[in-house]
Amino acid sequence: MRLHNYLDAERVGSVAHDDFSVSVERLQKATIFHASAIPGRTVWDLLLKSLWATDSLDDLHTFFDDLPSLVAKPTEEGSNEVNKPDPQRPRRMLLSRNSPLGAFVRRAQLEFTRLQFHDGNRLWKDLIVFRRPTLGQWTRRNPGVGSYSFDSNLQAGSIDAEGKLAELIYGDLSDNCYEGVLTSTDDMERLLDYQIDRMQRMPDVTYYMDFLEAWKLGDYPSSFDNLHRYFDYAMQVGEKGLYQYALLNLAILHADFGCVSEAITAIQETIATARENHDLPCLNYSLSWLHQFGRTHPEEITEIEGKGVLGSEKEALSFLKAKAKESNMWTLLSTTLLSEAKLILSKGDSVSQAFESIVKASHLNITKGTSEAYGSQLLMQSSIFERLGVGCQAWTYSELFLQCYAQQAPSIDVLQSQCASAQMLARKGRYEEALSRMDEVDPEALRSLKHQQYWTTSLGILKLRRHLSRDALDAADHVLVQLQAAPTEIQEMQFMVSFLEIDLQLRRRDYPNALSLLKKLLTGLNQQEADIFQRLKAMILKARIYDKAGIPQKGFSVALRVASLAYKARLLPVLWEAVGAICRILVSVQEFDAAVRLLESVLPQALECEDCELAAFLFSCLADGHMGMAGQAKAGPLQRKERLTKASSALDRAFNEFSRIEDIRGQCEMLAKKATIMHLNGDPVLANDCAAQYLDIKRVAGEQD
Repeated sequence: MRLHNYLDAERVGSVAHDDFSVSVERLQKATIFHASAIPGRTVWDLLLKSLWATDSLDDLHTFFDDLPSLVAKPTEEGSNEVNKPDPQRPRRMLLSRNSPLGAFVRRAQLEFTRLQFHDGNRLWKDLIVFRRPTLGQWTRRNPGVGSYSFDSNLQAGSIDAEGKLAELIYGDLSDNCYEGVLTSTDDMERLLDYQIDRMQRMPDVTYYMDFLEAWKLGDYPSSFDNLHRYFDYAMQVGEKGLYQYALLNLAILHADFGCVSEAITAIQETIATARENHDLPCLNYSLSWLHQFGRTHPEEITEIEGKGVLGSEKEALSFLKAKAKESNMWTLLSTTLLSEAKLILSKGDSVSQAFESIVKASHLNITKGTSEAYGSQLLMQSSIFERLGVGCQAWTYSELFLQCYAQQAPSIDVLQSQCASAQMLARKGRYEEALSRMDEVDPEALRSLKHQQYWTTSLGILKLRRHLSRDALDAADHVLVQLQAAPTEIQEMQFMVSFLEIDLQLRRRDYPNALSLLKKLLTGLNQQEADIFQRLKAMILKARIYDKAGIPQKGFSVALRVASLAYKARLLPVLWEAVGAICRILVSVQEFDAAVRLLESVLPQALECEDCELAAFLFSCLADGHMGMAGQAKAGPLQRKERLTKASSALDRAFNEFSRIEDIRGQCEMLAKKATIMHLNGDPVLANDCAAQYLDIKRVAGEQD
């Protein structure tokens, strides 16, 4: 309803401006072809001369002082005298005092007399700006006219054109920063009448504002009550066309407060009412919202799909694209194209098709000016490059959005981008910068309960990841309990919490419990038809559990399957992790050469992911491979020493990566392996240094804990 009112007001305002605000170009167009009483001169020629004849503020006052001479003088009641022309003035036809033109002239002279000095000065500047486009014509007809012809005092040199007085009076004109207001009183009266009429017909907006305020504060009863009051009043004043919008607001309200079944019931009624009232914009938006809602609550949407309300995801997106294009709802069309790209990626289909949908959405945003959709587009581009293992490109798109388009985008898109960039920084080991990025979130954006929950969960995941790396298991367990106490509806965050919970059990060496939690997670992901990225991450975690439990061969089939599916879906970070798991299995069966060759082929691309944990894992596997090849070397001490040197170099790289993410166990494990190599090389001094560094890391970790 507010959108319709705004569009109507904007239309009336634009029409009023075009009809009543006259520019000098329009005057020229209307008068240039009309001949005047002077032979060879048009009406425009005389008008141009009159415009430039007023060349000072004093002349403007003289002009208005002489206006009464255009109107017939009033005659006394009962007098037979007729208005006689003044012999000192040129002969002209006088205007009747009661005629429209006579009334206009008298009103103009009266209003000018009432003006304060600064208002009169502004009117003089308005005249200068108004006639400025005709300066070229005037100078061509009068070659002696200079650049200061708009003021005779400047033209004659009686006032210094570069002095402080001229700068004070005309400084804003010379800087081209002054804009006159070309709005007449008729415009203002018409707009005010329109606004008053609309306000009288609108329901009391205070109820709606109270509803929004209570919604942001998380006060479900108050928001529900104010929403009902607002739309009940709307029905009473005859705004029955708002019924579907009331239902739509009610569905969104129920969904935000976790009342899923009530939200589904309300949105179904919204769709039915919008179809009955032929409200295509409301219908399209409701279907789009239901589609997005179904992605976060797949188990609840199954019944609706069975009834044919929405159909499958592909059918729903195809329908929304067609209807949005028919209705010229470009923002909805852009969002639908991005949803189509996200669906393609989540199913593991062609990445090129996903890029095609993103490019279509980008073209639409540029050509149709849908600036509010830029955020979703750049977030999707950042996500797709992250899945492709190009970390620098993903970071670039995220920063581009925050630096250039954050002011135009919805607050939820800005919040998601800031949280995503914080997680990227955490994967690089830059925890302090990640926490600073989370603190940069606008407090106004967190007034919404949904936004507050999203930010809190993202911050909790960040802290949980850091506690696990520091081996502070008690602190990690405390944060995990807090995250599980307030579960989020966002599937990606639910997966991350479950994933880190399994990691916590692994670090406690509780492998049966970790495997039980993983099976539960996989069952839920398969039932929900979750993103293929999440399913593959969970599957490779199973191979990791077997490796930690000392039976890596049991995860061989799982690792091979993950590698195959990740390659087809172009999920390169998962692919490199699966390759690392396969190499661990090859090392366990003493196939060291194959493991080393495989790792050396994928490491350059794996480093592009900018994931320190992944890089450390692969370098650790490479060190194990070189160490195994050193043990198998029979050609002499030189070849064995070369392999030990390569193993030591790989351990150093792995240690550096573990150090960046503050992984205590990883650092200690690399130092223990390096000390072993130093002993084999007959260098006890370096071995003791590694042991001392090992103890220092343990001591610092204990102090931090």
